[in-house]
Amino acid sequence: MSQLVIDVGTSGLRTLVLRPDGSITAEHYARMLPTSPFQGAVEFDAAAMASTALDLARRSLAEAGAVHAVGITNQRASTILWDRSTGIPVGPGIGWQDLRTAGMCLMLRAQNIRVAPNASATKLWYLLDLADSSRSRDLCFGTVDSWMVWTLSGGSQHIIDATNAAVTGMTELTDSGLRWDPAVLQALNIPVSCLPQIVDSCGVVAAAAALPGAPPIAGIAGDQQASLIGQGCVRAGMAKITFGTGGMLDVCTGSKRPDIVGRGAAGTFPIVAWQRDGVRAWGAEAIMLSAGTCVEWLRDDLGVIANAAESADVAAQCESTGDVWFVPALLGLGAPVWDYGARGTLVGMTRGSGRPEIVRAVLEGVAHRAADLVEAAESDTGLSIGTLRVDGGMSANAVFVQAVADATQRVVEVSPVIEATAVGAGFLAGVAIGTWSSIDDLAATWQPSHRVEPRAVPSGQRQRWVAARERSAGWLPDLSAIDF
Repeated sequence: MSQLVIDVGTSGLRTLVLRPDGSITAEHYARMLPTSPFQGAVEFDAAAMASTALDLARRSLAEAGAVHAVGITNQRASTILWDRSTGIPVGPGIGWQDLRTAGMCLMLRAQNIRVAPNASATKLWYLLDLADSSRSRDLCFGTVDSWMVWTLSGGSQHIIDATNAAVTGMTELTDSGLRWDPAVLQALNIPVSCLPQIVDSCGVVAAAAALPGAPPIAGIAGDQQASLIGQGCVRAGMAKITFGTGGMLDVCTGSKRPDIVGRGAAGTFPIVAWQRDGVRAWGAEAIMLSAGTCVEWLRDDLGVIANAAESADVAAQCESTGDVWFVPALLGLGAPVWDYGARGTLVGMTRGSGRPEIVRAVLEGVAHRAADLVEAAESDTGLSIGTLRVDGGMSANAVFVQAVADATQRVVEVSPVIEATAVGAGFLAGVAIGTWSSIDDLAATWQPSHRVEPRAVPSGQRQRWVAARERSAGWLPDLSAIDF
């Protein structure tokens, strides 16, 4: 039984069909970049997103034939508000990277409410004030998964899955399950009537009436959780890192919720990994803010490389950086230190430091940030991460992947699919309709494209990295003082 997958990312939208043997066919992609109308703002056209999703989905179905279920995966926390009767958005879609509500996040701290500006909560407050200051209209809030389900179901279903709901900044866990947090709703004057119903990640929730054959929508997950599942990390201690623009490490903790309230001591956050039949599986997430964007910086801003793939060839021209260290803090540092005022740092250069050394230092700097994330996740969860699975654009760079293995001193297994998010959403939908018998069985589907063994590294290298990282910290003291 095959699954259609709709994968809505930050910079583009993709559809494909996942076969029962794990192969992919009928893949179609459309680039859809957000806009930035003013500093700190990130917006997108939700109506165009819906139209493009339907167009690509119909093209995949026309090519592959009928499917038995639909899976959805999406950029998390991006926020859409629309009119319930017309289905028309009442303002711009606000992207997860948008920082326009940072001031409100700081004001909420005075009420002992901690919400980060990349969560949905204050974005929804902003859109409501823009379109419905009196809170009298019948409006629907949704993250991108909600909007996709609304679109596919012809406006009959207003839902959000647990993985997406848990990162909106508006939920709390109770004995009866995940629910909307009344304290946050009251503080932001958010009416309960505009909120979607929280549903399972794995299970039939609606018919995709807008598609030929109206296949059931049966799997929904935020992108990082979908990538975790797509790489077979469904048992406690299994972990992956997705190296995209930034980098996200997610580790499965199974049925045990991490002992983390808000942000852990080592800078990680608890996540809902998936939910089925009302039962949640848990995980923890560690974030680096700059990963692939550092390679883009070498290419687009410095002109040091012509394309991203060339970074591997140039870095391979030297055996080491010659004690040159790059700290990828172009947008600040995430886990474990969470310093928004840290800035990118290149230290240790001499007259002999050339293009190969600098390019290698950039790749190794991102690799050492990966080691930071592994150490943070292990510290906050108490779990030992034995093998690391990786996907995302940088996973195609052999020099970088070897650097990750060396920095983490872990075996690294590379995903056979560069973007494993779509595979994970397809798996969830497939489990729901019986293609696979259980989520635990997905562990056996993992077949890495290759494995990379760590090499012995000179003594003291991690200490040198930490020293370089400390030099990047606090460069903009006002930003470094902000803590969400």
